[in-house]
Amino acid sequence: MKILALDSSGLVASVALLEDENLIAEYTVNYKKTHSQTLLPMLDEIVRMTETDLHSIDAIAIAKGPGSFTGLRIGSATVKGLGLALDKPIIGVPTIEGLAMNLYGTDALICPLMDARRNQVYTGIYRFQTGKLQVIKDQVPVGIEEIVDALNQIGQKVIFLGDGVPVYHDIIEKQISVSHEYAPANMNKQRAASVGVRAFDYWNKGIYTDSDSFTPDYLRLSQAERERLERNMVQQ
Repeated sequence: MKILALDSSGLVASVALLEDENLIAEYTVNYKKTHSQTLLPMLDEIVRMTETDLHSIDAIAIAKGPGSFTGLRIGSATVKGLGLALDKPIIGVPTIEGLAMNLYGTDALICPLMDARRNQVYTGIYRFQTGKLQVIKDQVPVGIEEIVDALNQIGQKVIFLGDGVPVYHDIIEKQISVSHEYAPANMNKQRAASVGVRAFDYWNKGIYTDSDSFTPDYLRLSQAERERLERNMVQQ
């Protein structure tokens, strides 16, 4: 089983190629470039370096959201085009689950934090049991105080990761009452390899779709859509 995995849900752009339990290649960039500039060149480089015929892959995995609306649209357009051209299924992996997979094997709770602006985060709560990722609280957009309160109520050690950590670090430190840590640099951002590993779980459960049916999961309206609704409410 060979999976091509992509993640463009946040600031990081990442592409990986996995075959069964082997990570064949991964290319990740987190530096001042738009995903429209990086994603396809990164994919081309992996294909060239590994001498891979894309027709040999079995499925394409993508971090389907939440995250940056622009990033998710670019990723969605990329995998839909690839899926159509190659006639391959698409496995949509929730972004927050992909982040949680970075911390495989820990016995602590895992709380990824993606900055959603307006003092909110895209987040969830996870743990590993018998080698499998367990969802304690599914991904959701909430205020940072709300997710910290939920962790305090559970009362177990937690590890935070994601681009929301530096943004809300001070609030976390003021409010949290349980033992906690922050993931180091090699584990704290999106990785396509983690999306690919999680995609195997979905594939084995028969959860995938075709290119025509795939859609990103934004979890909330875009800023432009929210502003339009607010204007309409005022006019009414």
